[in-house]
Amino acid sequence: MDGTKRAEIRSGMSVAIVLKEDQATGKLTDGIVRDILTKSSSHPHGIKVRLMSREVGRVKKIH
Repeated sequence: MDGTKRAEIRSGMSVAIVLKEDQATGKLTDGIVRDILTKSSSHPHGIKVRLMSREVGRVKKIH
């Protein structure tokens, strides 16, 4: 699962996201999903989520 489909992501899941400031490097940040911010059913660059740590980014991997 690559994080491009909203149905695959649930609050409480462990994921790796790329933060806005890390998009150029592709550096991933691990965390637990707090909120799903993308309203559409899919997004080619990953579903945007807020982690428990309050960081916001697009899901690249689901653990």
